[in-house]
Amino acid sequence: IDVSDIKERVRFITFHQSFGYEDFIEGFRPNKEGNIVLIDGIFKEICKEAIEDKEKNYYLVIDEINRGNISKIFGELITLIEPSKRLGAEEELKLTLPNSKESFGVPSNLYIIGTMNTADRSIAQIDTALRRRFEFVEMMPKPELLDGVVIDDIKASEVLKAINERIEYIYDREHTIGHSYFMPLIDEPT
Repeated sequence: IDVSDIKERVRFITFHQSFGYEDFIEGFRPNKEGNIVLIDGIFKEICKEAIEDKEKNYYLVIDEINRGNISKIFGELITLIEPSKRLGAEEELKLTLPNSKESFGVPSNLYIIGTMNTADRSIAQIDTALRRRFEFVEMMPKPELLDGVVIDDIKASEVLKAINERIEYIYDREHTIGHSYFMPLIDEPT
């Protein structure tokens, strides 16, 4: 697998309260010369790339998807991310963008992956429109990925298990620590 090719087809973004349609789809911004120009947001950019390169899959990873104001960010385009409304689908749907007046659709070779921390209280406020359009997959800590990592006779997998057992007892399983926190230890000399 050519990893450099995959890197070119993946974008990462983090949602936050001030993130909006102008950042995600398109909006007017000042350029280097100080002129106000219409620029494409990350979603529109990756959609264009995926449309031009139909043979390969593209991925948009949205970290903290639950922290953004979904209706403010997606606007009228929320419907277009549904598989049945994608370009080439039976119910294909295109919309005219309000600023550029371009006809816009979402290609079927673009995958949108949203991440969220279930311990975050804002998860309860996830937009219903978003809940209908995404499949939720729980990813709990996997201490077994740390098997074999031993530092000063201490097994990293056992430390993670012990920490998480205590957290579950005191709070709940939603607050447990993920294995990714310990992954850098895999490359450490023992």
